[in-house]
Amino acid sequence: MKVLFATTNPAKIKKYAEKLKKRNIEVLTIKDLGINLKPNEIGKNAIENAYIKAKAYYDTTKITSIGMDNNLYIEELPAEKQPGTHVRRVNGKELSDDEMIKYYCSLVNEYGGKLTAKWVYGIVIYDGKQPKEYSWTKNHFYLVDKPCEKRNPGYPLDSMSIMPECNKYFVDLTEEDKNQNKENYREDDVIDFIVNNI
Repeated sequence: MKVLFATTNPAKIKKYAEKLKKRNIEVLTIKDLGINLKPNEIGKNAIENAYIKAKAYYDTTKITSIGMDNNLYIEELPAEKQPGTHVRRVNGKELSDDEMIKYYCSLVNEYGGKLTAKWVYGIVIYDGKQPKEYSWTKNHFYLVDKPCEKRNPGYPLDSMSIMPECNKYFVDLTEEDKNQNKENYREDDVIDFIVNNI
């Protein structure tokens, strides 16, 4: 079975493609197919943006497509400064990984150097019929203004996000660390959702 991962984010592809391959699902990427499409992500939340992406790529390729989106919320920020659905798009500009780290380090520094944050994720599988959707949250971690030098291409904020339970940057977490905090790391649940819905 082949599915198209409707993302240009290398971190998202890397995170799921290998595990899906073990379940006999081949993940095609936009790069593999040479598609140059830029869906207009105007959804109000992660699920709506995931659906926009999945549908746009399915409509173009007629291949079952997986759309995914992450929204970021920071406890200490006022509503007008919340990244929400615009984590990477700031003041109308799409930021590179390095620009994101610079922008968010400056923002965190402005509010004291350490902020409490959460990610809200949405994933949608679309095959031209009824979309299947799944959402989960990564709760209560810290964003700090001193990033780790290590990088996770596609997920730049992993270099400045700290899991309080083990006081490690996300880029330094081991599988054991993630297993001890399964409520926040639902990769296996996401894999099961994909396998059961394509």
